[in-house]
Amino acid sequence: MLRAPLPFISALLAAGVLAGCSTTTEDKTANWSPNRIYSEAKDEMNSGGYDKAVPLFEKLEGRAAGTPLAQQAQLDKAYAHYKAGEKAQAVATLDRFMKLHPASPALDYALYLKGLVNFNDNLGMFSWLSRQDLSERDQKAAKDSFESFSELSTRFPDSRYAQDARQRMTYIVNSLAQYEVHVARYYYQRGAYVAAISRAQVAVADYQGVPAVEEALYILMQSYDALGMAQLRDDTRRVMDASYPQSEYTRTGFKGKSDPWWKFW
Repeated sequence: MLRAPLPFISALLAAGVLAGCSTTTEDKTANWSPNRIYSEAKDEMNSGGYDKAVPLFEKLEGRAAGTPLAQQAQLDKAYAHYKAGEKAQAVATLDRFMKLHPASPALDYALYLKGLVNFNDNLGMFSWLSRQDLSERDQKAAKDSFESFSELSTRFPDSRYAQDARQRMTYIVNSLAQYEVHVARYYYQRGAYVAAISRAQVAVADYQGVPAVEEALYILMQSYDALGMAQLRDDTRRVMDASYPQSEYTRTGFKGKSDPWWKFW
């Protein structure tokens, strides 16, 4: 049997050791106190280094397990994910926090932040460039956001975050109603009058008292007219005249695509 020369074997072993050393990442936080880790993580986050802050908060969770500082690290990690645009990770972190700490005094903030994550996800980073408002986007995030804000307002009505949550809930309801109207208008403009009636009726029935109902009634009236349903058209016209006597829709028709009805928060 042939044997490799000893010098060659030694060289291979040395190379293996060096390779192993080169792939080992030194933990610079090994000798840091929990307070120092937290301070460094906050510094990274305050300077916009959210991707660097997250692993520091994760280390702190382990080092300070069972302490209020570890709980704070979880919340700050969720916020860092949120600011980095990592919605799924932020929500998962918050869900874990609420499951592990159901009696935490910061539970109201966790609910608020979860609502905020979905609220801004629904808004979309570049929607203002395309002039596309919330009503024209997928509504699942808006509904998830509403649920979080609603739970916060119900369970913690005196929370410092409750008033803002209630305002956002009103905004979301308007958005959901406007979404139905947006779809109804889409169908109407393409001659799908039965479908337009169906979606407009949802807005009228489910979102009473919101601005979008005015256009929903107009779409109903016009769709009934297009289908030759004179009685329903006239009934809807009477409701519209009573509810919106100064309506621009009955005078000039559909509004042009101007500035959106919503505003950035």
